[in-house]
Amino acid sequence: MPASPELTLPTDPNALLTPKQVSALTQLDEQTLANMRWRKTGPTYLKFGDGRSAPVRYRRSDVLAWFEASAIAA
Repeated sequence: MPASPELTLPTDPNALLTPKQVSALTQLDEQTLANMRWRKTGPTYLKFGDGRSAPVRYRRSDVLAWFEASAIAA
């Protein structure tokens, strides 16, 4: 069975990332990201259309800003 290709992550801060790409970037499960969207606790996202099956995208800069804001000083 062939190995799965690596997921490409764009470096442009304005790039729109899929939930799968955000999962790879943050090491959070895609379902966790979905739960965070539902609870309105995760990174800002864009939703293209209405309903549960509408595509969701995240700006790379928004994900990184949210990630940095989540840091807790020890």
